[in-house]
Amino acid sequence: MSRRKNPLLPLLLVTLLVPLATACGGAAGTPGEDGPTTVTVTVGYQSKTINTVTAGTLLRSLGYFEEELAARGKKDGITYRIEWQDYATGAPITAQMAAGKIDIGSMGDFPLLINAARGKQLKEPTRLVSVTGYNLRGGLNTVVTAPGSPLRTLADLRGKKVSTSVGSAADGTLVRALQRAGIDPDKDVRKLNQQPSVGASALAAGSADALSQFVAWPGKLAFEGRATALYDGAELNLPTFHGVTVREEFAKERAGILDGFLRAQRRATDYLRARPVAAAESVAKATGLPAEVVYLYNGANGIATFDPELRPELVAALKEDVPVLKAAGLVRDVDVDAFVDPAPLRRAVRDPAYPKASTARPELWLRGATTTRTFGSPRELLKAVKGADVRAAYVPDALTGTLWFADRAVWVADGAELRAFVTRAGAERYAGRRAGARIVPYADAVELAS
Repeated sequence: MSRRKNPLLPLLLVTLLVPLATACGGAAGTPGEDGPTTVTVTVGYQSKTINTVTAGTLLRSLGYFEEELAARGKKDGITYRIEWQDYATGAPITAQMAAGKIDIGSMGDFPLLINAARGKQLKEPTRLVSVTGYNLRGGLNTVVTAPGSPLRTLADLRGKKVSTSVGSAADGTLVRALQRAGIDPDKDVRKLNQQPSVGASALAAGSADALSQFVAWPGKLAFEGRATALYDGAELNLPTFHGVTVREEFAKERAGILDGFLRAQRRATDYLRARPVAAAESVAKATGLPAEVVYLYNGANGIATFDPELRPELVAALKEDVPVLKAAGLVRDVDVDAFVDPAPLRRAVRDPAYPKASTARPELWLRGATTTRTFGSPRELLKAVKGADVRAAYVPDALTGTLWFADRAVWVADGAELRAFVTRAGAERYAGRRAGARIVPYADAVELAS
């Protein structure tokens, strides 16, 4: 990979080194005769990166962290105040943490590594203490194109403009996917370093040919009919996740507060897993995202699995991410083993781990329903869809297992079987290997199922 100067570096350095004059976080205290009587804890989160909701949007709406700190305050006589700061990506959270202004933050795997590197560089080290949501195959990131685009495969991106957020997990997916396709991500495509919303606008305006982004942007654009999936990140078969990072100084000096946060995160995770529809509606109300999109990722069979445990396979994947960021010039090196600290979670939560994710199943959400129905096969789902007042129907990709909207999926009729795929390229590869298999429109698939 080319080592030319990355255009994001000056922006990152300026953001990180600009002095911040006022103290709004850093567990600031108002002193009394016997010490601080008020402590402010600042939490940075990404409301629309919805597989961080158990450490951000959902957690905030449920008030569990406030409850934990209120109970603590009754014991130690301190009033705790939480300041929630919402950002579009992980980079500004890292900037504020490096300046000592955010205590706890959540972000994706690639930004977490930048967080570790910048913290060490600026002598404000951080530690990864829990996971929010993950997908063991990488399905949280997707490359999409505009509806009607002639682009069908990654190979078609050669010479094209692709919008992504450099240094994000979605950028990492793009780089790896292009490399596997024999395309140099620096020389053969023109990467546009843009915020997700800017990239979505660029795709709509035609100033970008494709968009590589993280949850929930691909699903949102597909749901709204503004994008078509070109590449499913799960084809990489490499885990991707989001997690919680904390300033090392804060973790040492305010260990009890961190424990309270991790207990609150576990409670929010329990809530999401027990009441996925209610959780999706709550997150949708707080973010303005369609609840159907939130559920695609965070539902009972969603693309993201929520589990705070720092699983070995996720830590191993983090180590595999380091060379990608080094080659892009975004980090020099990261000691992942020193960055990952499972001790606080094990101290705060008696049983931090859930069972691993099971295979996703087709799912139907009817209008007015507070629960969903699952089915044993795509055909059964399509039978139930016909004539029903459908709010959303979801189906897993036949090869990767990535859940997708049934009416946005590419369907293949294979004898008596009906199979769905996130991308047309995936459907064509499958159909090309099966005699008699053919791609059919969604409406035809529904009729065939009946």
